[in-house]
Amino acid sequence: MRVLIAAGGTAGHINPALAIAGALRAARPDTEIHFAGRREGMEFGLVTEAGYTFHHIEVNGIQRRLTPKNVVRNLQAVWHLALSGPRAKAILREVQPDLVIGCGGYVSGPVVRCAAKMGIHTAIHEQNAFPGVTNKLLARDVDVVFAAVPAAVEKLGAPDKTLVVGNPVRPEIFAQDRAEARARLAAGDKTVILSFGGSLGARRINEVVADLVAWEQKSRPHTILHLHATGSRGVELFHRLGEEKGFAPGQDLVVSEYIRNMPQLLAAADLVISRAGALTLAELQAAGRAAILIPSPNVAENHQYYNALELQKAGAALVIEEKDLTGEGLIQAVEGLLAEPGKLGVMGKMARAMAEPESLNKITARLLRLVDEGK
Repeated sequence: MRVLIAAGGTAGHINPALAIAGALRAARPDTEIHFAGRREGMEFGLVTEAGYTFHHIEVNGIQRRLTPKNVVRNLQAVWHLALSGPRAKAILREVQPDLVIGCGGYVSGPVVRCAAKMGIHTAIHEQNAFPGVTNKLLARDVDVVFAAVPAAVEKLGAPDKTLVVGNPVRPEIFAQDRAEARARLAAGDKTVILSFGGSLGARRINEVVADLVAWEQKSRPHTILHLHATGSRGVELFHRLGEEKGFAPGQDLVVSEYIRNMPQLLAAADLVISRAGALTLAELQAAGRAAILIPSPNVAENHQYYNALELQKAGAALVIEEKDLTGEGLIQAVEGLLAEPGKLGVMGKMARAMAEPESLNKITARLLRLVDEGK
């Protein structure tokens, strides 16, 4: 069986795609997996590191804010869009897949649409309650639609072929040994805080985490191990903030650009500070981790905020909207959680109770039936 998966843009699209790829290969070891995406996007590194064949296709989004730079980018986007159909067809002819899966990002559009027109079995997965434009357009043409939550079904517009499966999480998230993960970090009895703002980085999160780290090193020396990912756009900013506020990486602070061993770090963590993307929440639930969630205000229908509220209602997280976010406020939130013994453990158990451990199994079974039976 040959499978082509199209996904790109963010880890929230790419990691579910990698999870599905791994599950298909586990179910059928002779499965040949290929990926399509942008070579300049983060998908190239993640996919090739996982050992899968990568096919380049250039597709970009239209920038709504009109600046001289964005006008140039929009002209390039239109040009790439015009070329994407022939390129998608060339990839499909080369791979000759039995199944094509779209997991989000602009690259999914031309690849999945072209596959459907060629009569190849197709499926898409929508991670959010408010579907992206690409998946809403594709839902009419594909054979199977996977939705993470019931709220997305009607919005996708194809309820008769939509299956609610949750968000697929890599099995290693569930399977990590916490004691071993903490030993690898030499965490000892320290409270481990893991913070990140996404693969590109979020300026405001980097700024307030800098305030938090400065407080930790001054007021809680050697009691907290803080692991922070700046994102690609936050490397220089966080270094500069460290110089300004008087902290530096060392035995109590580990700073990286991007987290490549998320299963291990989630297993070791006591508290996670992050955005509230659909995949992030699914992984927090799978790992059973307490969280302070800072929803991105720059998403359709403010869906990260409403997703995060579900965890707060369940007692698994605290939610701080970015408009209310300050360094002092974040410090107070962390200090309050640490002041109550056992609080983080209870929140983690509440998160774990919300997990969808059968998501990958449901997706895999349905995809194999599509290929085997054609329905």
